Amino acid sequence: MTAVDAPSTRTEHDSLGAFEVPATAYWGVHTARALRNFPVSGTPVGSHRSLVAALGAVKLAAARANHDLGLLDDRRHSAIAAAAQDVRDGVLDDQFVVDVIQGGAGTSTNMNANEVVANRALEILGLRSAATT
Repeated sequence: MTAVDAPSTRTEHDSLGAFEVPATAYWGVHTARALRNFPVSGTPVGSHRSLVAALGAVKLAAARANHDLGLLDDRRHSAIAAAAQDVRDGVLDDQFVVDVIQGGAGTSTNMNANEVVANRALEILGLRSAATT
């Protein structure tokens, strides 16, 4: 399949069923549902550089803590830490697409961050991520 033939979406599944997600997005089904459910201000989280950097810092700290506790092996820790650093550095700001104003006490923003970090970490590990399928 060439780039011209590549599908524009991929189908992801969660407990609510199937949902279409842009094929090249690092985010997934939870973020896609938030986009549909919370179109409040039209301003994505990614437009706030300091907020996205803070999310990356939190994900990096969580990876370090879990590694220090022996709950995350060196290989996975390294990949997740590198992905979280990419978030801190602004490499993935365009992937933080949920509305800055939303319901759920920030759950959608956290899930957006989790999906982006997880898929970027898979890429770093040389594995197929949702964004490269």
